[in-house]
Amino acid sequence: MTGARTGWDRKTERERGAERERNTDGEREAERERGAGAAGEGRGPGRFLRAALAKTPLPLRGLRPRLVVAFALVAVVSALSTGTLAFREARTGVLQQSQDSVIRQFRTSVDAVAVYTPLPPGQSDLEGAVKQVLRANQSQGWQVMATYGGLRAFTSGDISDRLSPELRRSVGTRRAAVFQRVNAGGHPYLVVGMPVTYNSGERTDDRLSGLAMYLVVPQNTEEAYVRAMVSGIERATLVALCLAVVLALLAASGVLRPVRALRGATRRMAEGHLDIRLAVNGSDELADLSRSFNDTAAALERSVAELRRLEARARRFAADVSHELRTPLAAMSAVTDVLDENAPHLDRETGDALRLVSEGTSRLSGLVEDLMEISRFDAGAVRLNLDEVDLAESVRRTLASRGWQGRVETHLPRPGVLRARVDPRRLDVVMANLVGNALRHGAPPVRLTMGVREERADVAWAVIEVTDAGPGIAEEAMPHIFERFYKASTARTRSDSSGLGLAITAENVSLHGGRVSAANRPEGGSVFTVELPLRRDSSASADEATGDAR
Repeated sequence: MTGARTGWDRKTERERGAERERNTDGEREAERERGAGAAGEGRGPGRFLRAALAKTPLPLRGLRPRLVVAFALVAVVSALSTGTLAFREARTGVLQQSQDSVIRQFRTSVDAVAVYTPLPPGQSDLEGAVKQVLRANQSQGWQVMATYGGLRAFTSGDISDRLSPELRRSVGTRRAAVFQRVNAGGHPYLVVGMPVTYNSGERTDDRLSGLAMYLVVPQNTEEAYVRAMVSGIERATLVALCLAVVLALLAASGVLRPVRALRGATRRMAEGHLDIRLAVNGSDELADLSRSFNDTAAALERSVAELRRLEARARRFAADVSHELRTPLAAMSAVTDVLDENAPHLDRETGDALRLVSEGTSRLSGLVEDLMEISRFDAGAVRLNLDEVDLAESVRRTLASRGWQGRVETHLPRPGVLRARVDPRRLDVVMANLVGNALRHGAPPVRLTMGVREERADVAWAVIEVTDAGPGIAEEAMPHIFERFYKASTARTRSDSSGLGLAITAENVSLHGGRVSAANRPEGGSVFTVELPLRRDSSASADEATGDAR
């Protein structure tokens, strides 16, 4: 065949590159769509992360799990991204190299056949061309078909079903080789269509001869290479993940070690060990935090030491003053007692002055006694003289000794029902302070009730309540009601009260292991509640501890 040749020559190298780009457009578009879909799914990562963190159990929200997860995510994303890019490049290189090699061999074989194939060819000419191409490439597993008009020739099976209409049209209209990658029966194939052109010598452009050669080549080897690359990427990702977890644990240990030390030091400081200090290593942010903690602890230790020194001086001053005042007050009290006996024989003005001096001396003596008691509490010199007493009978004696029987309604258990080990003198002080406070600052009726509250099978409390119908306690005064020298109203600053009675009451109740509280009643007035622990064998049941009204 004069001047016959294939369309795959140097003149069409540029067209071959353009064809390769067009054939991969579909794959690139699909990849872009997949990437767009993935980007759409990733919108709002902060919202999803916050929602996932909110559903995470508390133990998994610690710094160590978060560092491990962060390192693992970075490693997985990095490994997958790098692996994906490497896979794409390697896959493209493998397929491109195989494709170029096949097309080059096919072009060479067709060029050799086209020279001896007459135009127009007959059926035998087509069959001879196909056999010659296959004979030149026996070990390649090729399937070849030649067409010319309505004639068709093939030797190893009809491959028409693997030729797409687009491929046929391209071969019939173009002067360059056309290829496609198809999947048939679960196996990949490379399909190549190559038109045979000729040049008559009168024109410089090649003409289509109408003869076309088609080739189908299995690509199982290339597919095996691709699978091997995927497996390698998976193994590399797993190794990267394991390394990331190890690095995360090491980093977490380095970060958490000073954090744990800081936490332990903070707890020790909360327990009162203000001399605690942290070892400072390095110059990073955690080291700066340790230095700041040490500076804060040192400043706090100095401040607390100064406050304790001032408090000790104040306590010592109060104790010294109380002690020094006690002796002259005793002499003054003796003198006023003698003068009180002679008051009826004195004139009115002198008697009134004598009564004022006597009352002032009595109040001053009470204040000094309270200050002495507070000083003993502060010095830790208070000891309980415990005795098994009938609580109801002790309360009755307190009221009788002060002449309050007719002014206080009592609801107390029967004699002998409710007994406890208490210090009788201090219980007398507690009840006298509470009842006296209700009589002075409340309004009748003032009631005193006593009962038993069983907390558990082995724990019971004696509950004593003192109520009144007065104006109650102001809300802003409630947190300070048991503080020393605190008076709930400015109108009481010049009253007979020293402001120490309720503080002494709270100290005495605490010495017994009990509790005292104050509250306002819904119907008006205030209620003070004292709870003293009872031994189970000495406490009465709730039914037995019902009070009798007096």
